Amino acid sequence: MNYLIAFTIVMVFMLIGDWVSAATKAFIPSIFITAVCFAIGFWTILPKNIVSQASFNTQFIGIGVSMLLVHLGTLMNLKELLDQWKAVCIALLGVAGTLIFTLIVGTLIFDWHTVVAAIPPLTGGLVAALLMTDGLKAAGISTLVALPVSMYIMHSMVGYPLTSLLLRKEGHRLAGIYQSQKDDPNSDVSKMINQEKVVEEKRKPVFNLPTQYQTPVFIIVRVALVALLSNWVAGLMNGVINANVICLIFGVIAHQVGFFEDSALDKAKVFNWLMYGLLAYIFSQLSMTTPKIIGGIIVQILVLIVLGIFGMFLASYALAKPFGMSKNMAFACSLTALFGFPADFILTTEVCHSVATDEGEEAYLTANILPKMLVGGFATVSVASVIIASVFLKLL
Repeated sequence: MNYLIAFTIVMVFMLIGDWVSAATKAFIPSIFITAVCFAIGFWTILPKNIVSQASFNTQFIGIGVSMLLVHLGTLMNLKELLDQWKAVCIALLGVAGTLIFTLIVGTLIFDWHTVVAAIPPLTGGLVAALLMTDGLKAAGISTLVALPVSMYIMHSMVGYPLTSLLLRKEGHRLAGIYQSQKDDPNSDVSKMINQEKVVEEKRKPVFNLPTQYQTPVFIIVRVALVALLSNWVAGLMNGVINANVICLIFGVIAHQVGFFEDSALDKAKVFNWLMYGLLAYIFSQLSMTTPKIIGGIIVQILVLIVLGIFGMFLASYALAKPFGMSKNMAFACSLTALFGFPADFILTTEVCHSVATDEGEEAYLTANILPKMLVGGFATVSVASVIIASVFLKLL
């Protein structure tokens, strides 16, 4: 009974987020509202382990993340993935802007240890925050132990609505291009649509089985096999390339050669289940701190977040034109450092769905925005932030 109650509460929080997002046409992103619900719940009456009680434990997440990333590979082709080197550069240079600006200006306001402890989680995810927490404990700097995790929690809350706003602006810009060019056979929009059709026609399924054998579990097994292979290869490489990145790459390749159909886990009817579980697990990290803890360091957190985001803004806006991106898109790519996957996926798909007026337009927006956001998030959260944390540990 307790497990069912926990599951229901988690799903109600997800529902509230979805409804608010739908009511505001994604102006207020669902993950922001859901995060607020979890924060209020954890800081009042909810047990800290409600998410694991709802069945979304670490084992579930380990499976879910790998399978979801393989699935995301079925949403794009290899050329789209390779074309995202600009997004990687923008995202990493945006992080560099955060590092430089925060170190220079931040150390004029706060002491060295405060700034050094805050920067890695500011430019990445939970792993970076936990690394810095352990480093502070080892260095005996007990007064700052709560800072990394608190920074990780707070910067996401700022990043969600800001990124959603930027993506909406980019979505409207692209929608205008789509509407003005879709009927011109020589336009970039038409060429992109035709190229997608050619790629789909060339892609022949590996398994030409009768319909009765094309079951959801057949899709799940194939996704699981590619996820397993990806993690095995990552293990052989001793983590030189993050397993999550390999899952995405192998998913794209498997899709390209016909091993997967488009939107594999959607067809298997399990995508939303895995995604909600992953989101719930991420929001469970809000239980790691309290209003009292955050209240004691809120000034440092807010000031450093503002400095960090301003550094991203300066870098991405300066580099947008040289890399052939709009300023809003470049800034959004940099902001993926504040949350990474799956928030980048959720924010992008929500905005594309709300801005588009038909399925063709939504597909065009998604094809232009989603790969950049996903790859940018991997470059920052999965790779750069861990490296930054490892370096900054030595600076404590």
